[in-house]
Amino acid sequence: MSSINNSAGLADVSVHSIDRFVLTVPDLKAAVHFYTAFGLDVSNEGGKLIIKAADGHAWGMVEQGRRKALKYLSFNCFEADLPLLRKQLKTAGARDAESLDLTGSTDYWFYDPDGNLLHVQAGPKTSPDTKAPNPCVNIAANERGAPRRGDMAKVRPRRLSHVLLFSSDVSRSIDFYCRGLGLRLSDRSQDIVAFLHAPHGCDHHLVAFAKSSVRGWHHSSWDVDGVDEVGLGAEQMAIAGYTEGWGTGRHVLGSNYFHYVRDPWGSFAEYSAHIDYIEAGYQWAGRDHPPENSLYLWGPKVPSYFIENSEVER
Repeated sequence: MSSINNSAGLADVSVHSIDRFVLTVPDLKAAVHFYTAFGLDVSNEGGKLIIKAADGHAWGMVEQGRRKALKYLSFNCFEADLPLLRKQLKTAGARDAESLDLTGSTDYWFYDPDGNLLHVQAGPKTSPDTKAPNPCVNIAANERGAPRRGDMAKVRPRRLSHVLLFSSDVSRSIDFYCRGLGLRLSDRSQDIVAFLHAPHGCDHHLVAFAKSSVRGWHHSSWDVDGVDEVGLGAEQMAIAGYTEGWGTGRHVLGSNYFHYVRDPWGSFAEYSAHIDYIEAGYQWAGRDHPPENSLYLWGPKVPSYFIENSEVER
């Protein structure tokens, strides 16, 4: 499988998945504690933390740095699409970057308009091919719907769902990621926030953007089995000492149940369940929603620090 249907005049080819994100943080020990408490597998390989979910994929890498920042974000595509993607990205305005890959693989490194370092390579499709079933529905009469508290295992996210980046120009980011990487607009709210999906079968969003004065890393979102795991994950993190965040609630755009946990550097990791799913080739109607209808259906009041970019120098 490779190129997508271009009947709507959209980009000829597209990435299909995120492969990994790479962050720098000033304290690797704190990162080990946070991500391990969150339910992810963390290993130290040559001074770099490798972060895996229950599916075994290495979704993240954390390196020592002066401050918290996104070092780069890597996408996978079908092998046949890589040459076309490179041309597409250059037409969209991508600036070439020096490769950080020491394996000599065929790939492309470049900068987006905000200056984020991005990477595209031929690789396996890590995004889901179908919408996950909801275990909380269709509980029959005469059956216990909830397990005993003492029977619950530690919450372990199954996979990475999406990432959200701060952008100095959300509309510009939509244009670049759609024309260059072939993503599609799922929903947006003016120039405040936008959600993009890949057209080969994808959650409601693979990448999202929120308005800020400068670029920055807002959150990684991790898929769990259901709303119980969202709530239990929040409790799991509170016991570990991480009480700041936002949730538990349900989003409007994407429809997922959520709980965000604030990390030691002011960004977030999200437990997410039952996000909307867009099938391969489906022409989803991306819409512009008023701000009051774009954030959450129900949940606690949004804390002021949730929308702050901790990478803005003050």
